[in-house]
Amino acid sequence: MESPLHSMTHLFAQLGLPADEAAIERFIATHPLPDTVPLADAPFWSPAQAAFLRDELREDADWAEVVDQLNVRLHA
Repeated sequence: MESPLHSMTHLFAQLGLPADEAAIERFIATHPLPDTVPLADAPFWSPAQAAFLRDELREDADWAEVVDQLNVRLHA
């Protein structure tokens, strides 16, 4: 059985953030991260959001691929 694939839109909705394409692009443009700050340690996440991101990456769970994509885009 294949793992479900999640999109960036689904990730933003899961995080409780506006999930339309324009809102996602705006969030990414206005929340750049220095290379020294891990994604889940960014100051703009709530504790629940940070825990979700951290857990998904650590467990290589269903959301890990799209969380990693967000990580790359915020660190670009």
